[in-house]
Amino acid sequence: MKLKSTVSSSRRKNRKAHFSAHSEARRKLMSANLSKELQARHNVRSMPIRKDDEVVIARGMYKTREGKVIAVYRKKFVVHIERIQREKANGASVPVGIPASSLTITKLKMDKDRKAALERKNRGRDGAKGKVSEEDVTMSNVD
Repeated sequence: MKLKSTVSSSRRKNRKAHFSAHSEARRKLMSANLSKELQARHNVRSMPIRKDDEVVIARGMYKTREGKVIAVYRKKFVVHIERIQREKANGASVPVGIPASSLTITKLKMDKDRKAALERKNRGRDGAKGKVSEEDVTMSNVD
């Protein structure tokens, strides 16, 4: 059941919106999960990926390989990582594009904007959705 009348559930419209998205929207679409340590420290599950983040590849042919992000290629929805290259037929080496969803961020490149984004995302989690405290349980018994 559709909850919002402004959001389409049509595959055709969703694909069009995805592939014709502008650069800033693609930045958000190209998010990667944080490692378990970073999730625990920042209380945030994922972040948009950026240059100079350190990542580990979680899926595909290059699984378990680690490296630093050298380019985020928004036009092609891929990320280039240092030392992840392949040889072309003429002998030149080119970086292999890895989808952002196949990566896990192990070290964030921090700056004031990134820190503010982490704070903003964490602030929404302070309410502890769905958690029932001891006070709520004791107060529910009072009639």
